[in-house]
Amino acid sequence: MPLHSLDVHVDALPYQTRLAARDPGDIDLVVIHCTELPDLATARAYGERVLYPESGTGNSGHFYINRDGATHRWVDIDRVAHHTRGYNPRSLGIELVNTGRYPHWLDSRHQAMAEHYEPGQVDALIALLEQLQAALPNLAYIAGHEDLDTTEVAADDDPSLRVRRKRDPGPLFPWPRVLAASSLKRLP
Repeated sequence: MPLHSLDVHVDALPYQTRLAARDPGDIDLVVIHCTELPDLATARAYGERVLYPESGTGNSGHFYINRDGATHRWVDIDRVAHHTRGYNPRSLGIELVNTGRYPHWLDSRHQAMAEHYEPGQVDALIALLEQLQAALPNLAYIAGHEDLDTTEVAADDDPSLRVRRKRDPGPLFPWPRVLAASSLKRLP
């Protein structure tokens, strides 16, 4: 039983049943993201966008944690969400609402991530990780999106410059606190 009780609001994305099914026993990794959007409503609008016409699905995490700690599940864990290239079948995506580099994600002059994560948001993340570890016996690893997608692309403002495609959850994410509260290990 988790040490902290967490109420998770279920609000499945319209295309959830079109996402590939999987055995939750195959999940061994949690990927931490930040939305790089201003609020949960905007994140939902982005998550509902169909980007893969062949399957009628889009990009989304499984769970979203708002700044106040309110936690939402948009994709069941027995479905493969599109959140981290090359890691989706084995992982769960957890998105924390945070502006990140919004709205100039790939502008070389706008790469700083200045918004701190709220204490209640981090508490909710820790409680969610506890619940997931209790439910998924093979869950052993955790990583940031930036750890797994290290692709650089041409900067929007100057194509001669390169910027990271993904920087989330970013330098202000409290890794020491999250790792100390969990038995998950950073993915090697």
